[in-house]
Amino acid sequence: MDVLTTVADLREAMRGQRAHVKRIGFVPTMGFLHAGHEALIRVARDECDLIALSIFVNPAQFGPQEDFEKYPRDFNRDAELCARAGVDVIFHPEPREMYPRGTGTWVEVEGMTDIACGAFRPGHFRGVTTVVAKLFNIVRPDRAYFGEKDFQQLQVIKRMTRDLFMPLTVVGVPTVREADGLALSSRNTYLSPTERQTARIVPRVLNIARGMVEHGELHAEEILAAITRAVATQPLAQLQYAVIVDPETFASVRLLTAEARLLVAIFAGKTRLIDNTALLPKAPPPPAGTTLP
Repeated sequence: MDVLTTVADLREAMRGQRAHVKRIGFVPTMGFLHAGHEALIRVARDECDLIALSIFVNPAQFGPQEDFEKYPRDFNRDAELCARAGVDVIFHPEPREMYPRGTGTWVEVEGMTDIACGAFRPGHFRGVTTVVAKLFNIVRPDRAYFGEKDFQQLQVIKRMTRDLFMPLTVVGVPTVREADGLALSSRNTYLSPTERQTARIVPRVLNIARGMVEHGELHAEEILAAITRAVATQPLAQLQYAVIVDPETFASVRLLTAEARLLVAIFAGKTRLIDNTALLPKAPPPPAGTTLP
């Protein structure tokens, strides 16, 4: 496994490999890897001949009051996981490598970044799409893998690649969860034991929403009100947002007539946790007397 730190070295390495492999898979990460990242690598390994993985805590996607400096980092641990999982190349650049002095070009997806995380983290998605566009341009993968836990990020990146005619496929991989349903996240390490118990409210509200839809509730307002009430029962929990959107356009949904996506952000103490789930309304029964095929 090669570990490279400069754009020039990575480009040279990928250029040399491209002549010998049919399909290159790429897993962009911010490091402090866990079983969720292993799932991305595993899917990439099954579908591709060579796997590149980046470890880069991207300063451009953190706001002034956010946790860039304290974001967990452990490169040696990450490298061991990558070696076990079958990664071929790790790209681990410094910020000045990805953002040289004088950088003034940014990539921004409009519209679908104005809601949910985008509404509470101004500039966040501009930082994400810019760094991912840079990484795609350097690695030139055939397929890139992202977890569905960050569903808005996944859909924004899919839109970016489509709109800019980028020649690759973006693959979403289902969220990996702990036994109680909490989505795996590097930020889970911030949680105290008491906050970890509080964090169970996140998968619980997803279950509440799915259950309501399964029992015929189609009004987004009622589902969101139930979520608000559930979070209010937890003294250490604070709901930042809960929204129900069209999974492709991210337009707000009032009445569920087709598949929608619930996205939530909830603080457990000072730690912000995000999650999401598909909401699938039941098809209405056929009119009386209709013969089914």
